[in-house]
Amino acid sequence: MDAPTAARLYAQGTGAERRAVLLALPHLRLDASDAVPLVEDALRTNDTRLVAAAVGPYAARHLSPHSWRQAVLKCLFTGVPLTAVAAWERRARGDAELARMLTDYARERTAAGRPVPADLDRVLALTSRTAATSPTATTAPTRALTREES
Repeated sequence: MDAPTAARLYAQGTGAERRAVLLALPHLRLDASDAVPLVEDALRTNDTRLVAAAVGPYAARHLSPHSWRQAVLKCLFTGVPLTAVAAWERRARGDAELARMLTDYARERTAAGRPVPADLDRVLALTSRTAATSPTATTAPTRALTREES
């Protein structure tokens, strides 16, 4: 399947068909970023099945750092488990900007009296631990803030 065919199937497909296209992306012989618009479209939805399919191996290889960080936040916000995010450990390691975004998100959640997703602590701990060993990285808390700390 080529990129135009994948885009057509995605655009005209049902939710299940769109999910199938997203899951097939890593197995297709596409140029580097041909299907990034499909992944980005899926990440704009509130359909957690599409979001989970969108953060697979294709996204791990082809999303820009900014888009990938936003995808991680989308997963946390919608309840998509971190296990759906392909290669999250590799991409999160040493990502001080992701640590900052996660810390801000945790503060917002606690300030609003809402729970902080447990997966947030897992990613934040990884970014913080690695960031602490880098002399140029900004460190962040290694856990979500409690209501009193925010």
